[in-house]
Amino acid sequence: MFRRKDTEPARPLAGERVPEQPFARPASEPAPIPSELPRRTVDLPTSATPSSLTTSSESAKSASSAQNEGKRLIVGQGISLSGEITACDRLVVEGSVQVTLNETRAIEITETGRFTNGKAEVEEAEISGVYEGDLTVRKRLLIRSTGRVQGTVRYGELEIERGGRLSGSVSMLES
Repeated sequence: MFRRKDTEPARPLAGERVPEQPFARPASEPAPIPSELPRRTVDLPTSATPSSLTTSSESAKSASSAQNEGKRLIVGQGISLSGEITACDRLVVEGSVQVTLNETRAIEITETGRFTNGKAEVEEAEISGVYEGDLTVRKRLLIRSTGRVQGTVRYGELEIERGGRLSGSVSMLES
């Protein structure tokens, strides 16, 4: 309860002799300012080394691959989403959606995903869950063994794994 603060100097007990501090200055006197400060040196690269070029090109590649992957929307398991999705490069459905897709490059429906009462026009689609509605895939439609697609389906290329189901109005797009 009653103790000395860490910032306070120690006080002598009654009858105790305090040793003198030879170079102590009073608290009211400011600390002296050094007359000359040492100069800071700045290391600037004068020429590019091959290792630094490799590092910068690798970072440029990783940045461009992140741009190529683009805008991805993931609807997680247990999430329900309804409405309209525009300007999405890749939609990954793990939950449940009832949407209209516009300007979307690819769609992936996982085993737990459900796309119902919707409409999509995409470049590529991979269905492992349930898709019900209008689906137009300009390039490749892949229906996995756990996938079920029902509705009006138009495709450029079709692949169905053993166990996958496709029903409804199905037609191939003209090239």
